[in-house]
Amino acid sequence: MKSPARFAALPDLSGRSRTGQNDRSSYNGVMHLSTLHFGPRRFLHEEEERIRTQVYRHIRVRPVSPSIGAEVEGVDLGRLDDDSFREIRRAHLDFKVLFFRDQDISTAAQLAFAARFGELEEHPFLPANPDAAEVVRFAKDDQVVGVENTWHSDVSWREIPSLGSVLRAVQVPDVGGDTLFSDMVAAYQGLPDEVKKEIENWRAVHDFSHSFGVGMSPDTLAAQREKYPPVEHPVVRTHPETGQKILYVNAIFTSHIVGLPRDESDRWLDFLFRQSHFPEYQCRFQWRPGSVAFWDNRSVQHYASSDYWPKTRVMDRATIIGDRPA
Repeated sequence: MKSPARFAALPDLSGRSRTGQNDRSSYNGVMHLSTLHFGPRRFLHEEEERIRTQVYRHIRVRPVSPSIGAEVEGVDLGRLDDDSFREIRRAHLDFKVLFFRDQDISTAAQLAFAARFGELEEHPFLPANPDAAEVVRFAKDDQVVGVENTWHSDVSWREIPSLGSVLRAVQVPDVGGDTLFSDMVAAYQGLPDEVKKEIENWRAVHDFSHSFGVGMSPDTLAAQREKYPPVEHPVVRTHPETGQKILYVNAIFTSHIVGLPRDESDRWLDFLFRQSHFPEYQCRFQWRPGSVAFWDNRSVQHYASSDYWPKTRVMDRATIIGDRPA
């Protein structure tokens, strides 16, 4: 693999150019976009126009941002007919994350809905709902604090990562605990063409050990790494159903870019991670009891705001096994 040292647009977080000159009036293109990010993103309007042409006859869909997120109304996820299911599946591909209000459904109904999209996983590191091994329970209070407040895609450290996640609010604070979602298709589209060309064939390593592995004993960590070794995925993957290109690296699980010196890998990853941070690519969901969110882990990253301590927040998540990124 060629080193990007020849590429003048490599992000330099020090504010210096690759020639070493400290000229803040002449940032290279990547640094300029990564720090300032001003002006319209016209491709968002194009995506909004495309989405708005979609017709739904069995569900009502209300977009919450130009390219990501929609509230779906007029459905009961516990009693979902086939026509409504097909339209939800299509809306999920278009909007990448769907929100459902006032869903008084059981754990079994949540599992049944998720299982219509594919086989469900059991998470090896997170606590399960006592009634269902396939449901992860996030129970937070004054003793167990929320630590999911970093942009990430669920289980990207697996050889075959997640298709999507279905998260149900069991108990939520009256204020705080929102979840934010970022459109990684838009994040890729917003990159300069030179960067897209440079990273097109790059691969990155994803590894659970610097997140779930923290606090494990050396023996336990070694045993778990034998079961779940680090895996390589494309930095830019292609969505298997829509064909869209997606920026597929995240700050929790991506450790380094294959074939680059560690300092250059770290600099590139810092730049690429920050593409999820722009509000233009995001939507935000305020939870209420009975709310459900269903997002596409292939094309979306999420961030659970940890601003509700010491209040209680209890959420149940079912995760659908996906495909090998390509």
